[in-house]
Amino acid sequence: MEGLSEMESVIEEPLLSKQNSNAKGGFRTLPFIIANEAFERLASLGLMPNMILYLTREYGMQTAGATNFLLLWSAASNFTPFVGAVLSDSYVGRYSMIAFGSIASLLGMVLLWLTTLIPLSKPLCNQFTNSCNNSPTTIHLLILHSSFALMSIGAGGIRSSSLAFGVDQLSKRDKNAGIKESYFSWYYAIVAMSSLIGLTVVVYIQDNMGWAVGFGIPVILMFVATVSFFLASPFYVMVEVKRNMLSGLAQVLVASYKNRLLQLPQETENGIYHLEKDSDLLMPTEKLRFLNKACLIRNSLQDLTPEGRALNPWNLCTVDQVEELKALIKIVPIWSTGIMMGVNISQGSLLVLEASSMDRHITSNFEIPSGSFVTFMIVSLVLWVIIYDRILVPVASKIKGSPACIGAKQKMGIGLLTGCIAIASLAVVEDIRRKIAIEKGYEDQPQAVVNMSALWLLPRQILNGLAEALGVVGQNEFFLTELPQSMSSLASTLNGLGSSVANLVASFILSVVDNVTGGGGHESWLSSNINKGHYDYYYTLICALCFVNFVYFLYCSKSYGPCKNRGK
Repeated sequence: MEGLSEMESVIEEPLLSKQNSNAKGGFRTLPFIIANEAFERLASLGLMPNMILYLTREYGMQTAGATNFLLLWSAASNFTPFVGAVLSDSYVGRYSMIAFGSIASLLGMVLLWLTTLIPLSKPLCNQFTNSCNNSPTTIHLLILHSSFALMSIGAGGIRSSSLAFGVDQLSKRDKNAGIKESYFSWYYAIVAMSSLIGLTVVVYIQDNMGWAVGFGIPVILMFVATVSFFLASPFYVMVEVKRNMLSGLAQVLVASYKNRLLQLPQETENGIYHLEKDSDLLMPTEKLRFLNKACLIRNSLQDLTPEGRALNPWNLCTVDQVEELKALIKIVPIWSTGIMMGVNISQGSLLVLEASSMDRHITSNFEIPSGSFVTFMIVSLVLWVIIYDRILVPVASKIKGSPACIGAKQKMGIGLLTGCIAIASLAVVEDIRRKIAIEKGYEDQPQAVVNMSALWLLPRQILNGLAEALGVVGQNEFFLTELPQSMSSLASTLNGLGSSVANLVASFILSVVDNVTGGGGHESWLSSNINKGHYDYYYTLICALCFVNFVYFLYCSKSYGPCKNRGK
């Protein structure tokens, strides 16, 4: 009960209160950090759906060229957070990276908005015929490309460091009270909710009020987020960069190779390993023992300066450097288990095809757009976070008499298993839908709507929302807990990196299935005619792979051992 009341007292701390005005960090700073990324996601995702129309109608681009342009922008926006994380952890620090990203995003959005206000900034086109009086000039394209480049750079700065910067604000008392776990959950839920608003409200404004207003709203939101982030600057905890993370990891690899012929002692003696000043680590762990040679002192007179530093860091590293590399290598197997979760989630485009061939009416006059079924997954995710954080955790803590929560690895495991059930439900629904379509004689009519409610697709979306809420939040919590604080920005981007790999894996699986099942004159499982294909077989294959991945996760989890500060 004491732990629960302590958590409540932290949550009730007013934002930027005059009381304790000299204190740094704490829960009060988190809304400003979360809002900054939430508004960036809302703005960038709100621009994406209709951007193909803006480029073709206002710039006279061909559909293929405009699509390729947007794909490159999406790829850049997914890659820049990884670059930003490396720069943040190695050189500039998290606050500076977010500040730079916020300004870059704002400038990019303002520049794009100006193209709707200044006629000379783009070609003169007839949006109804998609014909232009003149082709885009070099200046027109430079303005357009610069705006998107700035938004991608800004995304890299904000998304790479926001989650980790929030963790920096939490004291040891906050983490023990459960604030850290709540922060992970609410961070992901709020970002997901902002994405939902961007994909619905902002797109609606663009459709009904024009480009100037539709692009202006994201500018205003990003401006407010940027200003509020800087206003809270005096209250932030700003962790300084101690060393270059990239060179530090490389030094361990080089030093361990150079010292590969050295014999490690069977029993550790004091002073035999190079220790960092004020470090809690006195000796390296026994796992990945060959790396320990990187911090093994051969001759203290030849290897160390009078101050105790390594004369050549490429020949001798500290125990902390060695353990950082070990921690990164150690989490790779568990990180890889999240790839199939991404593959599962990425099947949403096929779900749209199913929904379009089913009865989507809620009432006689209202029909759910087939592309809007993704919103049910986001709503499910947000609802689960609210139920877990506001109901389940307090009730369990009250019964237990101390703060209670599900461990990071348990969340990941439950999320992976729930994902298996979700895709299995989709396979069952598709099998029933296909049989009805064939019975009604729709085998050659893929556009025909069968007499089956599309609401049968909701179990998959609801379960996937739960799987994401547990799996993704659990992964972020795991990476940020297990990796050293000096690598926090990198840790917060590992999930996004896994999603990028998952898209490639999903594309590979889809291509293989299409080529193998569609060979020899046979109808492919993934035929353009959904009634002739066997999407149910494809979903069953994905389900089987997800289950194998779940078993693989159990093995990796057991091999990893207990997490930090946790006995399970």
